[in-house]
Amino acid sequence: MKGRKSSTHALLRGGRRKGSYSHGFSSPQIQTLAAICEALIPPLQPWDFNPPADHTLHSFYKASGSQPPIPDEVAELMVKRCVPQAVFLVSLVLKMLSFRMGTLLLCGYLCFDTKWPFILNFSSISLEKREEILKKWSREKLLLPLRMVFAVTKIFCFFNFFSRTDENSENPTWEAIGYHVDTRENPAKPQEERPLQKGVIEMMYENDSTFLQSLTQKGLQVTEDAEQNVYKIKCDIVVVGSGSGGGVAAAVLASSGQKVIVLEKGNYFVPEDYSSLEGPSLNELYESGSKAEKLILENEKNGRMRKRCLGVIATILSETVTKKLQIEARVTVCACGSLLTPPLMLSSGLKNPNIGRNLHIHPVQLVWGYIPENISNLKGKMYEGGIITSLCKVVSGDSSAQAVIEAAVLGPASFSGLHPWVSGLDMKERMMKYARTANLVVFVRDQGSGEVKKEGKIKYRLSRTDKENLQAGMRQALRILVAAGAVEVGTYRSDGQRLKCKGIKEKELEEFLDTVTAVGGVGSFGENWTIYCSAHQMGSCRMGATEEEGAVDENGESWEAKGLFVCDASILPTAVGVNPMITIQSTAYCISKRITDSFKKQKFHEED
Repeated sequence: MKGRKSSTHALLRGGRRKGSYSHGFSSPQIQTLAAICEALIPPLQPWDFNPPADHTLHSFYKASGSQPPIPDEVAELMVKRCVPQAVFLVSLVLKMLSFRMGTLLLCGYLCFDTKWPFILNFSSISLEKREEILKKWSREKLLLPLRMVFAVTKIFCFFNFFSRTDENSENPTWEAIGYHVDTRENPAKPQEERPLQKGVIEMMYENDSTFLQSLTQKGLQVTEDAEQNVYKIKCDIVVVGSGSGGGVAAAVLASSGQKVIVLEKGNYFVPEDYSSLEGPSLNELYESGSKAEKLILENEKNGRMRKRCLGVIATILSETVTKKLQIEARVTVCACGSLLTPPLMLSSGLKNPNIGRNLHIHPVQLVWGYIPENISNLKGKMYEGGIITSLCKVVSGDSSAQAVIEAAVLGPASFSGLHPWVSGLDMKERMMKYARTANLVVFVRDQGSGEVKKEGKIKYRLSRTDKENLQAGMRQALRILVAAGAVEVGTYRSDGQRLKCKGIKEKELEEFLDTVTAVGGVGSFGENWTIYCSAHQMGSCRMGATEEEGAVDENGESWEAKGLFVCDASILPTAVGVNPMITIQSTAYCISKRITDSFKKQKFHEED
């Protein structure tokens, strides 16, 4: 990766962490977490496997999840990415396990010892027994919090282990598992201005002394309210979010001659900035530069019950900028996505019961198949090529669609985090086959729905029909993998459900497929469980013909607040059953065109 450092963005290069950790876990808690990570990724002795001749393979088998600074990095990642309730649960369990009596309560007889004090705390238990404890937690049916702690810790431990990089953007495990990133140096290009550079303010480079200057340099008229610690800006239109919906809306509205400001929580990247590094790239999907805190609403002057939206108040998520932004606009376009648009609208005082309901997520299950290169005409590695290269629709006997199967790429960190863990040895052997393990994604057009009323709090339960359709899709995906030449196939069920395919007959395959079902999630009461993913989120502020049927009207405008429009996937009335990106862009285009028409008719004139 050395050759590409000059061209990739600093935030996407990876490298060792600089500075102290802010996770807040105590030393005993980190010691306990290290003991759990070591049991998940244990250092294996030569007699545990056929000793490899290559020293990189030998180093991989000897590597441990307890190696510093992995436990601290795992804790840091948990605190940043998990909901507070999950962090509290993990913290509580780690604290209990740092004491002997707490370990006895959570681990039972496996913490007994023949020597004084006869009961050991978790980090003092032998590695073999710690591994047995984790297996027990994985199968736990009554004390579900232990299973949840196991799942959370396992996901973040493996993600960190296979995504962390050194100062050269390299990971010592990658060579052993057959993974590499593109290290070719990009040919030197003349320095060019980045697209939109003249109009972008990157908050990661700003502080209180430079922020005002940056705003005025962009041609914005700014007034300061020192008492409220706010900068006030006026424009024609403010767009909150720059994704498929917000980006299209901003482009259409700006091209019509309106003065448009776009608020975006993510950092600004162009194609030349990107690296192939899974860890920092996924991290930047979640990093926030600013956050729309509240919409500015006032009652209409004509006395009608409907309110009027006057803009948005935003908080800058930076320690160096303490000022808030109050952007006053004649039109506000909310394009925060289906998980964040409803919380913003509800926290601003809107009360339409459809806001936050009808959430569809295209629930996902994965299956895998191992296809050795020496017995197949299929060349290459799983992570090479396009992200999604093919698609297959599963239909029922009456020709109705049940599921969609896609051939997708998973990086080693995501693959290991999602893949079932049944033992440390099994996981390392599985990762040795990573490069030739094909993963098929199965998702359904969900008929059930959930709700999201507050940021980070989602309620969703699979309907029986959706489970049946997922099951049909998983079985068909496994048949595809067997037909493609896989010598072993399996699901992501917690017990490592799999089948050796070499020489099996169709009857044996069908008997195995009969055992493949859409089991419950981590919080379900059952010995076997799985991790569900979401392909696309939509519908949580759906469009409706009346206020009773939807949160916005046919123009995308809020029934409750004049001048407030929604331009993202949340306005879609139902799940679409395919990737909704083009649908979102098309809908946003139509809505923004109607907004421009309204401006021409002076519908949003300031005196209205």
